[in-house]
Amino acid sequence: MLTKQKKARTMKEVQKHEGDTGSAGVQVALLSKQIDALALHLKKNNKDKHSRRGLLQMVADRRKHLKYLEKNDKRSYNALIKKLGLKK
Repeated sequence: MLTKQKKARTMKEVQKHEGDTGSAGVQVALLSKQIDALALHLKKNNKDKHSRRGLLQMVADRRKHLKYLEKNDKRSYNALIKKLGLKK
């Protein structure tokens, strides 16, 4: 789980304007942070199948948001990929 401070810091890094909390870029950044946290949890608790399912759902959701962003705004997609250090 992300704390409110971590979530706010992540949103502030990728916001397009003040108050931007739901754009595709912000959602991708938040999902990436949650995926990283859950991946660490699963390394310690490798038999936790329910969390693994949640992780796979988050990865699929992030992929959909990235696909949308790539199709509609290529420039911000490339900037976001570089900023978050994701593969294309």
